[in-house]
Amino acid sequence: MSIFRVFLILVSAWLVLSVAQAKEMQMDVVMDAGSVMQNGSMQGGDAPADARSSDYSDDYEYRHMAGWEDTDEIVFGKLIADQMEYRSNNSGNNSLRWDIQGWRGTDYHKLWMKFEGDQEQSTKVGVLELQTLYSHAVSPFWDIQTGIRFDQSYGAGASDQRIFAVVGFQGLAPYWFDLEPALFISDKGDVSARITGTYDLLFTQRLILQPRLEINLAFSDVPEFGVGKGINDIQLGMRLRYEMTREFAPYIGVAQQKALGTTANFLRSAGETANNVSLIAGLRWWF
Repeated sequence: MSIFRVFLILVSAWLVLSVAQAKEMQMDVVMDAGSVMQNGSMQGGDAPADARSSDYSDDYEYRHMAGWEDTDEIVFGKLIADQMEYRSNNSGNNSLRWDIQGWRGTDYHKLWMKFEGDQEQSTKVGVLELQTLYSHAVSPFWDIQTGIRFDQSYGAGASDQRIFAVVGFQGLAPYWFDLEPALFISDKGDVSARITGTYDLLFTQRLILQPRLEINLAFSDVPEFGVGKGINDIQLGMRLRYEMTREFAPYIGVAQQKALGTTANFLRSAGETANNVSLIAGLRWWF
C-alpha cells in the first residue's frame, strides 16, 4: 500500500469522525436550548470553580481609605457669577446687574443658592432676589430644586418684600442647552413661573458667545409689585466673552427686556419704559 493511499484513508477517517462529533455537539446545543426555553432562563448550571464573583470584586472589600471616598459621596462646591455687569440703558438710567449662583454638597444632595438683582446708578433704586434651595439629582443631567425665594425692592422711600415657595428644575437639555424652569407661590397665594435658557457657542476654546433667554409669567395681577396676569416680560441677551482663564472671563454684549400686556401698562403708568435695550460690559468668574 502506497503512502498516498494511507494518507487518503487517514483523511477520510478524520472527516468521518469530525462529522459525527459535529452532529453530537449540534444535538447537545438543541437540548440545552430546549432546557433554557423550558426553564425561562438564559443561565443554567453551576459556575466553574474558578469563575469570578458576580460583581467582579473577587472578595475585595473597599476600606474607605481617606482621600479615596466613593466619588458620588464626595462633598464639593462652586460659586459662579454668570453676570456681573454694567448696563448702558436706552432709558437713560444706567444700572448694575448681577446673577450669582453657589452650591455645596454631593452629586445627589446639594444646598443651592441663587442671588440676582439690578440697581439704577442715578436713583439707587433696585430689586434683589435670593433663593435658598435643596437640590436633588433625579437623573444624570437634571436636579429638582425646592426651597424659598425672597424678593425686595428698595430706594426712593420704598421697601417692598415678598416671600415665595419654589419648585423647579435645573439641568442640561439635549444639544447642550442649560435650562432653569421654576414655579413660584407667594405668601399671598400668587402663582408665577419663569424659564431661563442659555447656550454656549464656541468660536474658539476661549472666545464664546452666550445667547440667553428668560421668560416671566404670572397667573394673576399683583399691581402693588407691577406684575400683570400673563407673560410679564421677555428678556433676550447676547454676551461675547473671552476666557483669559476658565475662571476669569470679561465680556461685552447687548440685552433687551420687553414688558408685555398689563405689566407693560403698569410700567408706563409709573413713568418707566416697557422696552429697554442695554449695551453691556461685564465680568464672568467662578471658583
